[in-house]
Amino acid sequence: MKLKDILKNKGTKVWTIEANQKIQDALQILFNQKIGALVVIDEKEHIAGIISERDIVRACYRKSSGLNSTLVSELMTKKVITASSEDNVKDIMQVMTENRIRHIPVVNEGKLDGIVSIGDVVKLLLEDSEHQIRSLKEYIYGSNL
Repeated sequence: MKLKDILKNKGTKVWTIEANQKIQDALQILFNQKIGALVVIDEKEHIAGIISERDIVRACYRKSSGLNSTLVSELMTKKVITASSEDNVKDIMQVMTENRIRHIPVVNEGKLDGIVSIGDVVKLLLEDSEHQIRSLKEYIYGSNL
């Protein structure tokens, strides 16, 4: 299974924000779209970072004065791990686990093609396991299940 299998079902829409926008803008998008992270892009629409709910919550704890004037660039993760749609889902799950990240932008030929969350990966692996179990049962017991 490849990441393109996830994107085929999930779609390739990626919510983005610019680094010079306010955290309030990021919060509004995260809340309205019911998502957990935004890809931060520069003026050429290249990936500059990623900002997640976790980044914002940690900043809230550190900054008791509030985040009203804070820019996305101040809180975003600048070192972004990306993947290709041809990458193996199990390999990406390992990368996510080892790096303690929950979102990986999918980039092909320098173009942002989607974003995959740990939830997307787990969902696909569960569906695949269920399919394998069903196939094995049909093989063992016949197709009359």
